[in-house]
Amino acid sequence: MSPSEHEASPSTEGSASTRSGDPDPLRADCANCFGLCCVALPFAASSDFAVDKPAGKPCGHLRADFGCGIHTDLREKGFTGCTVFDCFGAGQKVAQVTFGGRDWRRNPGTARQMFDVFPVMRQLHELLRHLTEALTLPAARPLYGELRQTLDGVERLTRGTAESLTDVDVPTLRDEVSALLLRASELVRAEVPGRRNHRGADLIGARLAGADLRGANLRGARLVGADLKGADLRLADVIGVDFRGADLSGADLRSCLFLTQPQLTAAKGDAATRIPAPFTRPLHWSPDTTPRPQKQRRPRARRKPR
Repeated sequence: MSPSEHEASPSTEGSASTRSGDPDPLRADCANCFGLCCVALPFAASSDFAVDKPAGKPCGHLRADFGCGIHTDLREKGFTGCTVFDCFGAGQKVAQVTFGGRDWRRNPGTARQMFDVFPVMRQLHELLRHLTEALTLPAARPLYGELRQTLDGVERLTRGTAESLTDVDVPTLRDEVSALLLRASELVRAEVPGRRNHRGADLIGARLAGADLRGANLRGARLVGADLKGADLRLADVIGVDFRGADLSGADLRSCLFLTQPQLTAAKGDAATRIPAPFTRPLHWSPDTTPRPQKQRRPRARRKPR
């Protein structure tokens, strides 16, 4: 199972950064993009999106300055899918590097090609993000040479022309990178005895509260709506895991492998959910862990018999 891809609109609830305060080329910079995720990608009316929108058509909420007209109310307006999307910096790369700052509105001749390039760049940047993480894992040191060489190769692709980018065989590249990342993952997870293999498993709605999933292979697992309250997910490989609606309240994800901000934002959690330091706690997560006290009803006064 190769790393996940989500087709949506820009996240408003935070994305990972490598070092606080430093520019991160793998973090979305909407100010230097042309609203590409709001135009290039399609979405269908569902619980994630209030309306249908085909690829290449601007979202009705996209403003003239490429900002979102309902940025602060996306969830309330039925655009939850927009809040969990992250282009990993692909938007500004396409806008400012591939097309040299020429936007599709003032240069309509670039529009179709730009919209074709963006989904490719987004996948390449996701691969860069995972490869970058793998190079920080001490246990994966024997693979550092291969990881660095692969990362440099993908980075070179991202700096190619629009024509060369649309010619990239993305599925083959993703499979090759995924295989290398799995080798790195296995070196790290070897530290955990008795680790489980749930790769690609259908765990929709599964009751996994308090489960010991340390070092588990969860690649591509479907954990939609799963109960993971208090689960231990340290050192679990979560590439491609669908956490939509999963309850991570009190769960420990501090050393999860290849976790992304969109995965966290798609899930539910609370103040007790432990997440890796670079990530942002989603705004919609419960702010506390204490159960709300039930309102006590006052006993009704009994009527005195006449």
